[in-house]
Amino acid sequence: MSGSDSARSSRSELQSLFRQHGGQLRLSEALARGYSRYQFYLLRDEGLIEPVSRGLYRLADLPQIENPDLMAAATRFSHSVLCLISALDWHGITTQIPHQIHLAVERDARLPVLDYPPVAGYRFSGRAFSAGIDRVDVDGIVLNVYNPEKTLADCFKFRNRIGIDVVLEALELYRTCKTFLPGRLMEYARICRVANVMAPYLEAKREMPAKVL
Repeated sequence: MSGSDSARSSRSELQSLFRQHGGQLRLSEALARGYSRYQFYLLRDEGLIEPVSRGLYRLADLPQIENPDLMAAATRFSHSVLCLISALDWHGITTQIPHQIHLAVERDARLPVLDYPPVAGYRFSGRAFSAGIDRVDVDGIVLNVYNPEKTLADCFKFRNRIGIDVVLEALELYRTCKTFLPGRLMEYARICRVANVMAPYLEAKREMPAKVL
């Protein structure tokens, strides 16, 4: 086999390895399989693969990722959880446009730092970190995000940082756009230790008359 035939064979095998991994592959995984950096970067230089985040690449002919910045942060910090305004935005219960990607990590973990996209990190402890996590597959990438009720409880906890007006707007949008589950909201409020803060707002929402169409 000539040198050019060997290069084409290696390129085809490496592309097949990408497909076996759902179209995405880390450089470290390719190196562990015996491929060289040169072979890997040759695919990149030929436009056959493109970067998703540091060390992670995808086949260029895959459908475009809907939110590449969010997916880059999710892959870079795979043990973090999308929270606060970013989670509100994910669930469609805010009119705010997140200027940072808000990520929660466990209390003893290093806070996520990234030049781009900009990331804001928060330390949660115990069940306040582990409860209410949804794991969503997005373009082959697993995204950890708190469910709407846990997100609202977290927002009440951090109301002084994100603004009570943002929190109350989210609660109203949740009430109108999602199934209103006050019991579930209070469950997470107790976990986040904001039950006394949230309770009056939930009572007020339940006592509001239905809108006349």
